[in-house]
Amino acid sequence: MGSEYSAEAVQAVQAVFDTMTATWAEADAARFAACYSDEATVIGPGILLRGRDDISRSMAAAFAGPLKGSLRPHTTQSVRFLSDGRNAIVVTASETVLPGEAATPADRKHLVTWFLARHDDRWLIEANHICQA
Repeated sequence: MGSEYSAEAVQAVQAVFDTMTATWAEADAARFAACYSDEATVIGPGILLRGRDDISRSMAAAFAGPLKGSLRPHTTQSVRFLSDGRNAIVVTASETVLPGEAATPADRKHLVTWFLARHDDRWLIEANHICQA
């Protein structure tokens, strides 16, 4: 993972996913969406969200409805920094765990490709694409 960059650089990118996991568990749509840039794109099965506001609205509805009490852990598979060091491509194995589940069914296990960009001193998600694992 990110062998040409320092462990600190990889940890800074990983912190975005730690924040997303925590804010999902707290059902905090605004803080969750703050991990994304203003014009971010989210694409997945039946999903196309454009912009931080759209992501926040969608997550607020999901946290109040079908995803209430759920968890969304992300296990980083790879981190690759682009040549400028201000952009990164991350692949995660991610799953949505509903309350009371002992195991996550296959249809809620995903591989996700993320594109992150450094904005001043902060990494933000510019785009992600979700597919079945």
